[in-house]
Amino acid sequence: MFAEIKGLNEECGVFGVWGHPDAAQITYYGLHSLQHRGQEGTGIVVTDGETLNIHKGTGLVTEVFSKGEIETLHGNGAIGHVRYSTAGGGGLANTQPLLFKSQTGSLALAHNGNLVNANKLKLKLEEQGSIFQTTSDTEVLAHLIRRSSDLPLEERMKNALKQIEGAFAFMVMTENQLMVALDPNGLRPLSIGRLGEAYVFASETCAFDVVGATFEREVKPGELIILNEEGLRSERFADPIHRSICSMEYVYFARPDSNVDEINVHSARKSLGKQLAIEFPVEADVVTGVPDSSISAAIGYAEKSGIPYELGLIKNRYVGRTFIQPSQELREQGVKMKLSAVRGVVEGKRVVMIDDSIVRGTTSRRIVTLLREAGATEVHVRISSPPITNPCYYGIDTSTTSELIASSHSIEQIRQEIGADTLAFLSVEGLLKGVGRSTDQVNNGQCLACFTGKYPTEIYRGNKNEETKLVKC
Repeated sequence: MFAEIKGLNEECGVFGVWGHPDAAQITYYGLHSLQHRGQEGTGIVVTDGETLNIHKGTGLVTEVFSKGEIETLHGNGAIGHVRYSTAGGGGLANTQPLLFKSQTGSLALAHNGNLVNANKLKLKLEEQGSIFQTTSDTEVLAHLIRRSSDLPLEERMKNALKQIEGAFAFMVMTENQLMVALDPNGLRPLSIGRLGEAYVFASETCAFDVVGATFEREVKPGELIILNEEGLRSERFADPIHRSICSMEYVYFARPDSNVDEINVHSARKSLGKQLAIEFPVEADVVTGVPDSSISAAIGYAEKSGIPYELGLIKNRYVGRTFIQPSQELREQGVKMKLSAVRGVVEGKRVVMIDDSIVRGTTSRRIVTLLREAGATEVHVRISSPPITNPCYYGIDTSTTSELIASSHSIEQIRQEIGADTLAFLSVEGLLKGVGRSTDQVNNGQCLACFTGKYPTEIYRGNKNEETKLVKC
Protein backbone atom coordinates (compact mmCIF):
# COMPACT_ATOMS: atom_id res chain seq x y z
CA MET A 1 0.00 0.00 0.00
CA PHE A 2 0.95 3.65 -0.07
CA ALA A 3 2.16 5.18 3.16
CA GLU A 4 0.22 8.45 2.87
CA ILE A 5 -3.18 6.90 3.47
CA LYS A 6 -2.40 3.56 4.98
CA GLY A 7 -1.25 4.86 8.33
CA LEU A 8 2.05 2.98 8.35
CA ASN A 9 4.94 5.29 7.63
CA GLU A 10 8.66 4.82 7.44
CA GLU A 11 11.10 6.73 9.56
CA CYS A 12 13.38 8.30 6.90
CA GLY A 13 16.11 7.74 4.34
CA VAL A 14 19.72 8.93 4.33
CA PHE A 15 22.27 9.31 1.55
CA GLY A 16 25.89 10.47 1.59
CA VAL A 17 28.79 11.06 -0.79
CA TRP A 18 32.47 11.60 -0.06
CA GLY A 19 35.16 12.44 -2.59
CA HIS A 20 33.14 13.45 -5.67
CA PRO A 21 33.11 16.94 -7.27
CA ASP A 22 29.36 16.68 -7.93
CA ALA A 23 28.45 15.46 -4.44
CA ALA A 24 25.29 17.57 -4.12
CA GLN A 25 23.89 16.52 -7.51
CA ILE A 26 24.55 12.85 -6.80
CA THR A 27 22.88 13.21 -3.40
CA TYR A 28 19.85 14.80 -5.07
CA TYR A 29 19.35 11.77 -7.32
CA GLY A 30 20.04 9.41 -4.44
CA LEU A 31 17.38 11.08 -2.31
CA HIS A 32 14.93 10.95 -5.19
CA SER A 33 15.32 7.16 -5.28
CA LEU A 34 14.66 7.05 -1.51
CA GLN A 35 11.57 9.27 -1.68
CA HIS A 36 9.31 6.37 -0.67
CA ARG A 37 10.93 6.45 2.78
CA GLY A 38 9.73 9.97 3.53
CA GLN A 39 7.78 12.72 1.79
CA GLU A 40 7.42 15.47 4.40
CA GLY A 41 10.77 17.16 4.02
CA THR A 42 14.24 16.87 2.56
CA GLY A 43 17.60 18.58 2.66
CA ILE A 44 21.24 18.42 1.58
CA VAL A 45 24.36 19.69 3.34
CA VAL A 46 27.56 19.98 1.31
CA THR A 47 31.18 20.73 2.26
CA ASP A 48 33.85 22.35 0.12
CA GLY A 49 36.52 21.64 2.73
CA GLU A 50 36.10 24.97 4.48
CA THR A 51 32.37 25.62 4.88
CA LEU A 52 29.17 23.61 5.29
CA ASN A 53 26.26 24.88 3.19
CA ILE A 54 22.68 23.67 3.40
CA HIS A 55 19.40 23.80 1.58
CA LYS A 56 16.31 22.09 2.97
CA GLY A 57 12.55 22.45 2.98
CA THR A 58 9.24 20.72 3.45
CA GLY A 59 7.87 18.67 0.59
CA LEU A 60 9.23 16.27 -2.00
CA VAL A 61 12.79 16.32 -3.32
CA THR A 62 11.69 17.78 -6.66
CA GLU A 63 9.69 20.48 -4.86
CA VAL A 64 12.41 21.55 -2.44
CA PHE A 65 15.06 21.72 -5.16
CA SER A 66 12.82 23.09 -7.92
CA LYS A 67 14.52 26.45 -8.53
CA GLY A 68 18.11 25.49 -9.19
CA GLU A 69 19.17 25.42 -5.53
CA ILE A 70 21.24 22.31 -6.13
CA GLU A 71 23.55 24.33 -8.41
CA THR A 72 24.52 26.54 -5.47
CA LEU A 73 25.79 23.64 -3.36
CA HIS A 74 29.45 23.13 -4.22
CA GLY A 75 31.79 20.59 -2.67
CA ASN A 76 33.20 17.06 -2.67
CA GLY A 77 31.19 15.77 0.29
CA ALA A 78 27.46 15.79 1.03
CA ILE A 79 24.80 14.20 3.18
CA GLY A 80 21.08 14.23 2.49
CA HIS A 81 17.84 13.15 4.09
CA VAL A 82 14.21 12.45 3.24
CA ARG A 83 11.89 12.60 6.20
CA TYR A 84 8.66 11.26 7.50
CA SER A 85 8.27 12.61 11.01
CA THR A 86 7.96 10.15 13.89
CA ALA A 87 9.69 11.36 17.05
CA GLY A 88 9.53 15.12 17.42
CA GLY A 89 6.92 16.00 14.83
CA GLY A 90 7.20 17.76 11.50
CA GLY A 91 8.05 21.28 10.39
CA LEU A 92 11.08 22.92 8.80
CA ALA A 93 13.07 23.09 12.05
CA ASN A 94 12.98 19.30 12.34
CA THR A 95 13.71 18.70 8.65
CA GLN A 96 17.13 17.16 8.24
CA PRO A 97 20.06 17.30 7.90
CA LEU A 98 20.44 19.38 11.04
CA LEU A 99 23.29 21.89 10.82
CA PHE A 100 25.06 23.41 13.85
CA LYS A 101 27.69 26.15 13.50
CA SER A 102 30.15 27.37 16.10
CA GLN A 103 33.51 29.15 16.31
CA THR A 104 35.26 25.80 16.60
CA GLY A 105 33.66 24.30 13.51
CA SER A 106 30.37 23.14 12.07
CA LEU A 107 28.53 19.84 12.32
CA ALA A 108 25.73 18.38 10.17
CA LEU A 109 23.66 15.31 11.09
CA ALA A 110 21.26 13.03 9.20
CA HIS A 111 19.51 10.20 11.02
CA ASN A 112 17.33 7.24 10.07
CA GLY A 113 15.62 5.60 13.03
CA ASN A 114 14.50 6.54 16.52
CA LEU A 115 16.32 6.90 19.84
CA VAL A 116 14.32 5.23 22.59
CA ASN A 117 16.16 7.05 25.40
CA ALA A 118 16.09 10.49 23.77
CA ASN A 119 13.86 12.12 26.40
CA LYS A 120 16.02 10.83 29.23
CA LEU A 121 19.15 12.19 27.57
CA LYS A 122 17.51 15.52 26.72
CA LEU A 123 16.56 16.10 30.35
CA LYS A 124 20.11 15.34 31.47
CA LEU A 125 21.63 17.60 28.82
CA GLU A 126 19.28 20.47 29.61
CA GLU A 127 20.22 20.21 33.28
CA GLN A 128 23.84 20.61 32.13
CA GLY A 129 23.02 23.75 30.16
CA SER A 130 22.17 22.51 26.67
CA ILE A 131 19.51 24.40 24.74
CA PHE A 132 17.70 22.41 22.07
CA GLN A 133 16.76 24.09 18.81
CA THR A 134 14.38 21.36 17.59
CA THR A 135 12.08 18.71 19.01
CA SER A 136 13.82 15.99 17.00
CA ASP A 137 15.57 13.16 18.82
CA THR A 138 18.41 13.50 16.27
CA GLU A 139 19.66 16.68 17.94
CA VAL A 140 20.59 14.71 21.05
CA LEU A 141 23.65 13.28 19.29
CA ALA A 142 24.96 16.75 18.41
CA HIS A 143 24.78 17.87 22.04
CA LEU A 144 26.45 14.69 23.26
CA ILE A 145 29.29 15.22 20.79
CA ARG A 146 29.80 18.80 21.99
CA ARG A 147 29.96 17.84 25.69
CA SER A 148 33.57 16.59 25.44
CA SER A 149 35.09 19.16 23.10
CA ASP A 150 38.63 18.57 24.39
CA LEU A 151 38.78 15.13 22.68
CA PRO A 152 39.28 14.38 18.96
CA LEU A 153 36.00 14.37 17.05
CA GLU A 154 35.95 10.65 16.37
CA GLU A 155 36.42 9.90 20.07
CA ARG A 156 33.61 12.29 20.93
CA MET A 157 31.47 10.55 18.33
CA LYS A 158 32.18 7.13 19.86
CA ASN A 159 31.41 8.37 23.37
CA ALA A 160 28.14 9.88 22.16
CA LEU A 161 27.06 6.77 20.25
CA LYS A 162 27.65 4.63 23.32
CA GLN A 163 25.08 6.66 25.24
CA ILE A 164 22.18 6.42 22.80
CA GLU A 165 19.82 3.47 22.51
CA GLY A 166 17.41 2.37 19.82
CA ALA A 167 17.57 2.28 16.04
CA PHE A 168 19.96 4.59 14.25
CA ALA A 169 21.81 4.97 11.00
CA PHE A 170 23.73 8.22 11.43
CA MET A 171 25.69 10.38 9.01
CA VAL A 172 27.70 13.15 10.66
CA MET A 173 29.73 15.58 8.55
CA THR A 174 32.15 18.40 9.35
CA GLU A 175 34.08 20.62 6.96
CA ASN A 176 36.68 17.92 6.37
CA GLN A 177 35.26 14.63 7.60
CA LEU A 178 32.30 12.28 7.20
CA MET A 179 31.35 9.69 9.82
CA VAL A 180 28.77 6.96 9.34
CA ALA A 181 27.43 4.73 12.13
CA LEU A 182 24.88 1.94 12.56
CA ASP A 183 23.32 0.84 15.85
CA PRO A 184 24.65 -2.36 17.48
CA ASN A 185 21.48 -4.30 16.55
CA GLY A 186 21.57 -3.19 12.94
CA LEU A 187 17.86 -2.36 13.07
CA ARG A 188 18.04 -0.03 10.07
CA PRO A 189 19.50 -0.81 6.65
CA LEU A 190 22.63 1.06 5.54
CA SER A 191 25.05 0.20 2.75
CA ILE A 192 28.36 1.36 1.26
CA GLY A 193 28.96 1.81 -2.47
CA ARG A 194 31.67 3.12 -4.78
CA LEU A 195 31.35 5.64 -7.58
CA GLY A 196 34.75 5.81 -9.20
CA GLU A 197 37.10 6.89 -6.42
CA ALA A 198 34.25 8.28 -4.33
CA TYR A 199 32.33 6.53 -1.57
CA VAL A 200 28.54 6.61 -1.34
CA PHE A 201 26.23 5.56 1.49
CA ALA A 202 22.50 4.92 1.34
CA SER A 203 19.60 3.49 3.32
CA GLU A 204 18.81 1.26 0.35
CA THR A 205 20.89 -0.20 -2.46
CA CYS A 206 18.39 0.97 -5.09
CA ALA A 207 19.97 4.42 -4.71
CA PHE A 208 23.31 3.04 -5.94
CA ASP A 209 21.72 1.87 -9.18
CA VAL A 210 20.23 5.31 -9.79
CA VAL A 211 23.53 7.20 -9.38
CA GLY A 212 25.65 4.55 -11.12
CA ALA A 213 27.48 3.33 -8.02
CA THR A 214 28.47 -0.25 -7.27
CA PHE A 215 27.54 -1.98 -4.02
CA GLU A 216 30.52 -2.73 -1.79
CA ARG A 217 29.03 -4.02 1.47
CA GLU A 218 26.63 -3.20 4.28
CA VAL A 219 27.63 -1.13 7.26
CA LYS A 220 28.03 -3.53 10.17
CA PRO A 221 26.12 -3.21 13.45
CA GLY A 222 28.16 -1.19 15.93
CA GLU A 223 30.50 0.05 13.18
CA LEU A 224 31.80 3.61 12.82
CA ILE A 225 33.18 4.53 9.40
CA ILE A 226 35.39 7.60 9.14
CA LEU A 227 36.23 9.30 5.83
CA ASN A 228 38.64 12.20 5.35
CA GLU A 229 41.55 13.18 3.13
CA GLU A 230 43.40 10.06 4.28
CA GLY A 231 40.67 7.75 2.94
CA LEU A 232 38.24 5.39 4.66
CA ARG A 233 38.78 3.86 8.07
CA SER A 234 36.50 1.44 9.91
CA GLU A 235 36.32 1.27 13.70
CA ARG A 236 33.89 0.01 16.33
CA PHE A 237 32.01 2.03 18.90
CA ALA A 238 30.18 -1.04 20.26
CA ASP A 239 30.29 -4.79 19.96
CA PRO A 240 27.61 -6.05 17.57
CA ILE A 241 24.54 -7.64 19.10
CA HIS A 242 22.77 -10.28 17.01
CA ARG A 243 21.36 -8.60 13.89
CA SER A 244 17.75 -7.43 14.20
CA ILE A 245 16.91 -5.80 10.87
CA CYS A 246 13.35 -4.46 10.79
CA SER A 247 11.05 -7.10 9.29
CA MET A 248 8.86 -4.42 7.73
CA GLU A 249 11.71 -3.51 5.39
CA TYR A 250 11.01 -6.79 3.58
CA VAL A 251 7.24 -6.68 4.00
CA TYR A 252 6.55 -3.09 3.07
CA PHE A 253 9.09 -0.28 3.32
CA ALA A 254 12.03 -1.02 1.05
CA ARG A 255 11.83 -0.76 -2.71
CA PRO A 256 11.56 -4.14 -4.52
CA ASP A 257 14.84 -3.52 -6.36
CA SER A 258 16.78 -3.04 -3.11
CA ASN A 259 18.77 -5.69 -1.27
CA VAL A 260 18.46 -5.56 2.52
CA ASP A 261 20.99 -7.59 4.50
CA GLU A 262 21.96 -9.11 1.12
CA ILE A 263 18.40 -10.37 0.52
CA ASN A 264 16.52 -9.05 -2.51
CA VAL A 265 13.27 -7.42 -1.39
CA HIS A 266 11.18 -8.49 -4.41
CA SER A 267 12.30 -12.10 -4.06
CA ALA A 268 11.55 -12.04 -0.33
CA ARG A 269 8.06 -10.63 -0.87
CA LYS A 270 7.34 -13.16 -3.58
CA SER A 271 8.39 -15.94 -1.20
CA LEU A 272 6.14 -14.46 1.49
CA GLY A 273 3.24 -14.74 -0.94
CA LYS A 274 4.07 -18.36 -1.70
CA GLN A 275 4.29 -19.15 1.99
CA LEU A 276 0.93 -17.44 2.50
CA ALA A 277 -0.63 -19.66 -0.19
CA ILE A 278 0.75 -22.75 1.58
CA GLU A 279 -0.61 -21.70 4.96
CA PHE A 280 -3.97 -20.28 3.84
CA PRO A 281 -5.22 -21.58 0.48
CA VAL A 282 -8.70 -20.65 -0.75
CA GLU A 283 -10.84 -21.46 -3.77
CA ALA A 284 -10.98 -18.36 -5.98
CA ASP A 285 -10.87 -17.15 -9.58
CA VAL A 286 -8.30 -14.37 -9.46
CA VAL A 287 -5.48 -13.04 -7.26
CA THR A 288 -4.76 -9.31 -7.10
CA GLY A 289 -2.35 -7.23 -5.01
CA VAL A 290 -2.77 -3.80 -3.46
CA PRO A 291 -0.32 -1.47 -5.27
CA ASP A 292 2.56 -1.14 -4.95
CA SER A 293 4.25 -3.03 -2.13
CA SER A 294 1.91 -6.04 -2.24
CA ILE A 295 2.33 -6.85 -5.93
CA SER A 296 5.35 -9.12 -5.40
CA ALA A 297 3.55 -11.12 -2.68
CA ALA A 298 0.44 -11.41 -4.89
CA ILE A 299 2.53 -12.82 -7.74
CA GLY A 300 4.02 -15.37 -5.34
CA TYR A 301 0.58 -16.35 -4.02
CA ALA A 302 -0.75 -16.79 -7.55
CA GLU A 303 2.21 -18.92 -8.65
CA LYS A 304 1.96 -21.23 -5.65
CA SER A 305 -1.85 -21.53 -5.66
CA GLY A 306 -2.30 -21.85 -9.41
CA ILE A 307 -4.90 -19.07 -9.36
CA PRO A 308 -4.18 -16.50 -12.10
CA TYR A 309 -2.80 -13.14 -11.09
CA GLU A 310 -4.60 -10.12 -12.52
CA LEU A 311 -4.33 -6.36 -12.15
CA GLY A 312 -7.54 -5.94 -10.20
CA LEU A 313 -6.57 -2.71 -8.48
CA ILE A 314 -5.04 0.35 -10.14
CA LYS A 315 -3.17 3.13 -8.35
CA ASN A 316 -3.67 6.68 -9.54
CA ARG A 317 -0.18 8.20 -9.38
CA TYR A 318 -1.26 11.76 -10.09
CA VAL A 319 -3.26 12.51 -6.97
CA GLY A 320 -1.71 14.76 -4.35
CA ARG A 321 -0.53 13.42 -1.02
CA THR A 322 -3.44 12.74 1.33
CA PHE A 323 -1.74 12.06 4.66
CA ILE A 324 -2.19 15.75 5.57
CA GLN A 325 -5.97 15.49 5.53
CA PRO A 326 -7.28 16.39 9.00
CA SER A 327 -10.14 13.93 9.35
CA GLN A 328 -10.63 10.20 9.01
CA GLU A 329 -13.45 10.80 6.51
CA LEU A 330 -11.13 12.72 4.21
CA ARG A 331 -8.39 10.10 4.59
CA GLU A 332 -10.84 7.39 3.57
CA GLN A 333 -11.91 9.48 0.60
CA GLY A 334 -8.21 9.60 -0.23
CA VAL A 335 -8.28 5.82 -0.64
CA LYS A 336 -10.95 6.11 -3.30
CA MET A 337 -8.95 8.82 -5.07
CA LYS A 338 -5.76 6.76 -4.95
CA LEU A 339 -7.18 3.35 -5.92
CA SER A 340 -9.62 2.04 -8.48
CA ALA A 341 -10.91 -1.51 -8.93
CA VAL A 342 -10.84 -2.90 -12.47
CA ARG A 343 -14.41 -4.04 -13.11
CA GLY A 344 -13.45 -6.08 -16.16
CA VAL A 345 -11.09 -8.15 -14.00
CA VAL A 346 -13.08 -8.66 -10.79
CA GLU A 347 -16.74 -8.58 -11.85
CA GLY A 348 -18.42 -11.89 -11.16
CA LYS A 349 -15.16 -13.29 -9.72
CA ARG A 350 -14.03 -14.69 -6.40
CA VAL A 351 -11.07 -12.45 -5.59
CA VAL A 352 -8.05 -13.07 -3.37
CA MET A 353 -6.82 -9.64 -2.30
CA ILE A 354 -3.20 -9.66 -1.11
CA ASP A 355 -1.99 -6.85 1.13
CA ASP A 356 1.21 -6.54 3.14
CA SER A 357 -0.28 -5.49 6.50
CA ILE A 358 -3.30 -4.17 8.34
CA VAL A 359 -2.71 -1.34 10.79
CA ARG A 360 -6.00 0.38 11.66
CA GLY A 361 -8.24 -1.52 9.26
CA THR A 362 -9.92 1.51 7.69
CA THR A 363 -8.03 1.27 4.40
CA SER A 364 -8.61 -2.47 4.10
CA ARG A 365 -12.33 -1.95 4.61
CA ARG A 366 -12.42 0.66 1.87
CA ILE A 367 -10.53 -1.55 -0.61
CA VAL A 368 -12.81 -4.51 0.05
CA THR A 369 -15.75 -2.20 -0.61
CA LEU A 370 -14.15 -1.02 -3.87
CA LEU A 371 -13.84 -4.62 -5.06
CA ARG A 372 -17.44 -5.43 -4.14
CA GLU A 373 -18.70 -2.29 -5.84
CA ALA A 374 -16.83 -3.42 -8.97
CA GLY A 375 -18.75 -6.71 -8.94
CA ALA A 376 -16.55 -9.14 -7.01
CA THR A 377 -18.74 -11.96 -5.68
CA GLU A 378 -16.30 -12.88 -2.89
CA VAL A 379 -13.30 -11.07 -1.42
CA HIS A 380 -10.74 -13.18 0.44
CA VAL A 381 -8.09 -11.05 2.14
CA ARG A 382 -4.64 -12.51 2.69
CA ILE A 383 -1.96 -10.54 4.54
CA SER A 384 1.72 -11.30 3.85
CA SER A 385 2.80 -10.51 7.42
CA PRO A 386 1.61 -11.51 10.90
CA PRO A 387 -0.89 -9.28 12.78
CA ILE A 388 0.74 -6.08 14.05
CA THR A 389 -0.17 -6.20 17.72
CA ASN A 390 2.61 -4.15 19.33
CA PRO A 391 3.91 -0.59 18.89
CA CYS A 392 7.19 0.16 17.15
CA TYR A 393 9.64 2.38 19.02
CA TYR A 394 12.34 2.33 16.36
CA GLY A 395 11.08 4.89 13.87
CA ILE A 396 7.74 3.68 12.48
CA ASP A 397 4.72 5.78 13.41
CA THR A 398 2.82 3.10 15.34
CA SER A 399 3.97 4.11 18.81
CA THR A 400 0.71 3.37 20.66
CA THR A 401 -1.23 0.14 20.98
CA SER A 402 -4.55 1.95 20.43
CA GLU A 403 -3.58 2.60 16.80
CA LEU A 404 -3.37 -1.12 16.03
CA ILE A 405 -6.61 -2.96 15.33
CA ALA A 406 -4.99 -6.37 15.85
CA SER A 407 -4.06 -5.45 19.43
CA SER A 408 -7.71 -5.34 20.48
CA HIS A 409 -9.54 -7.44 17.87
CA SER A 410 -9.43 -11.13 16.97
CA ILE A 411 -8.86 -12.09 13.35
CA GLU A 412 -12.57 -12.87 13.03
CA GLN A 413 -13.46 -9.45 14.43
CA ILE A 414 -11.07 -7.79 11.99
CA ARG A 415 -12.65 -9.78 9.15
CA GLN A 416 -16.04 -8.48 10.12
CA GLU A 417 -14.69 -4.95 10.46
CA ILE A 418 -13.22 -4.88 6.95
CA GLY A 419 -16.11 -6.80 5.36
CA ALA A 420 -14.09 -9.66 3.85
CA ASP A 421 -15.44 -13.17 3.26
CA THR A 422 -12.30 -14.64 4.80
CA LEU A 423 -9.15 -13.16 6.33
CA ALA A 424 -5.79 -14.73 7.15
CA PHE A 425 -2.37 -13.45 8.20
CA LEU A 426 0.99 -15.07 7.55
CA SER A 427 2.50 -16.74 10.62
CA VAL A 428 5.72 -15.50 12.21
CA GLU A 429 7.39 -18.75 11.17
CA GLY A 430 6.06 -18.25 7.65
CA LEU A 431 7.52 -14.76 7.57
CA LEU A 432 10.95 -16.02 8.57
CA LYS A 433 10.79 -18.88 6.07
CA GLY A 434 9.71 -16.52 3.32
CA VAL A 435 12.63 -14.17 3.92
CA GLY A 436 14.99 -17.12 4.18
CA ARG A 437 15.81 -16.91 7.88
CA SER A 438 16.02 -19.43 10.65
CA THR A 439 12.65 -19.94 12.35
CA ASP A 440 14.37 -19.40 15.73
CA GLN A 441 12.48 -16.34 16.96
CA VAL A 442 15.26 -15.37 19.39
CA ASN A 443 18.18 -15.10 16.98
CA ASN A 444 17.10 -14.98 13.36
CA GLY A 445 18.54 -11.72 12.06
CA GLN A 446 15.25 -9.79 12.18
CA CYS A 447 13.28 -7.62 14.57
CA LEU A 448 9.82 -9.13 15.11
CA ALA A 449 8.75 -6.82 17.94
CA CYS A 450 5.63 -5.45 16.24
CA PHE A 451 4.36 -9.02 15.87
CA THR A 452 5.65 -10.66 19.05
CA GLY A 453 6.21 -7.84 21.56
CA LYS A 454 9.80 -8.99 22.09
CA TYR A 455 11.99 -5.91 21.64
CA PRO A 456 15.73 -6.19 20.89
CA THR A 457 16.61 -3.15 23.05
CA GLU A 458 15.48 -1.56 26.28
CA ILE A 459 12.26 0.43 25.85
CA TYR A 460 11.27 3.57 27.78
CA ARG A 461 7.72 4.78 28.21
CA GLY A 462 6.26 7.83 29.87
CA ASN A 463 6.64 11.58 29.66
CA LYS A 464 9.85 13.56 29.51
CA ASN A 465 10.30 13.79 33.27
CA GLU A 466 9.03 10.38 34.33
CA GLU A 467 10.05 7.48 32.13
CA THR A 468 9.67 3.83 32.95
CA LYS A 469 12.31 1.47 31.65
CA LEU A 470 10.91 -1.76 30.28
CA VAL A 471 13.37 -4.65 30.27
CA LYS A 472 13.98 -5.93 26.76
CA CYS A 473 12.73 -9.40 25.86
